[in-house]
Amino acid sequence: MKYPEIICFDHVADTLSQFDCIIDVRSPAEFAEDHIRGAINCPVLNNEERIEIGTMYKQIGSFEAKRLGAALIAKNIGQHLHSQFQNHGKTWRPLIYCWRGGNRSGAMAHIFSKIGWPVAQLEGGYKAYRQHVNQSIPELSAKMKWTVLCGTTGSGKSRLLRTLANLGEQVLDLEHLAQHRGSVLGDIPSETQPTQKMFESRIWTFLKNANEGRTIYVEAESKKVGNLRVPESIMQTMRASHCISIEMPIEMRVELLMEEYAHFVADPDQLNHQLDFLTHLHGKEKILLWKKQALTGEIRAVVQSLLEEHYDPAYNKSIARNFSQFVDARQLRQSSLRPQDFELSAKEIMAMK
Repeated sequence: MKYPEIICFDHVADTLSQFDCIIDVRSPAEFAEDHIRGAINCPVLNNEERIEIGTMYKQIGSFEAKRLGAALIAKNIGQHLHSQFQNHGKTWRPLIYCWRGGNRSGAMAHIFSKIGWPVAQLEGGYKAYRQHVNQSIPELSAKMKWTVLCGTTGSGKSRLLRTLANLGEQVLDLEHLAQHRGSVLGDIPSETQPTQKMFESRIWTFLKNANEGRTIYVEAESKKVGNLRVPESIMQTMRASHCISIEMPIEMRVELLMEEYAHFVADPDQLNHQLDFLTHLHGKEKILLWKKQALTGEIRAVVQSLLEEHYDPAYNKSIARNFSQFVDARQLRQSSLRPQDFELSAKEIMAMK
């Protein structure tokens, strides 16, 4: 076979493991936005060099830009060869891709093939991968059997999802993939949300590896998780799927949220900052009261008020309207916050057919 081999992502999406390494040669900024799962970043132009070449292309001319670009690319490929690729044997098989045109990946693939490696280059680059993701998510989601866990805020849906996953069930945890707890107070201080493209890549990776003969458990979500949009096909499928309604006494829900949002207990100023986003719904007077209670250590009272006056009314208004099978949902009452009781509830869910 002649190398570099030019391949289409549609033909290898299910067999990426055939390659010993997937190399993304785009700039670090492009790589950080999103990339093929498992790829390593070996940029042939770094962020600053890519900007420099692009500016030269527009302001001076393509010939001058290509001449300088070739020199920088050759230098950077040489550095990669001298460092992380120096010890690979002649049967080592990498897959290389760039953004779209193939100039950057083609340069590395050409050199690698001259060395003697059976290298493959991704036709259409990252853009072809993105097209595959966008086309595949609706197709994959339609094939799956879904069960949606519904319930008011703080009823333990996320803990039940984690418990189901620990028991070996298929769980699409959108909040985990989005690195957000899914409400106006849902920012996780230690984490930054991924980009929209990376969020969709994570969903695609899950669906691609899921068994369509088994149930996927998912939590009822709105169209956005923090700043990220759940793909419309996923939302449509969830909203038409079988539902299980989780119930928990409000005192227990308050306790669970105090545990889940411990950072607000430790730093009430964080909570008060987020409360500002609810001013248009509840008015300045109510927000000022909640802020005062938070600063005086009455966070438990704030949490209960938020549940009773903000979260529960919104949930009760939207759930039956948006989830068509909620009217026939099976009920499950969570009796405590102990891990063993969540496991019992998870097993009860697994037994529901």
